[in-house]
Amino acid sequence: MYIGRVKGSVVSTVKHSLFDGRKLMMVARLELDGEESSTYDICLDDVQAGVGDVVLVLDEGSSCRQIIGKRGTGPARAVIMGIVERVTVDQ
Repeated sequence: MYIGRVKGSVVSTVKHSLFDGRKLMMVARLELDGEESSTYDICLDDVQAGVGDVVLVLDEGSSCRQIIGKRGTGPARAVIMGIVERVTVDQ
């Protein structure tokens, strides 16, 4: 699980049926200081996040599929499961 920032959406005309009717978003991971790292994931959006939103991402395949309500195997690995309003880090 990590905190990231939505950088954009991903559009595909040919895709696995698991993605039908679901938004795919590109999310950059955030460092503790709030800066973006060079690491990113393409995530299913379960909370209607938008570009620029800071989000909570679950990046473990079977848990991701449980959240979106699909059992068994499938290509889903990461899901946006919350929009973050504030982060406090003790120094």
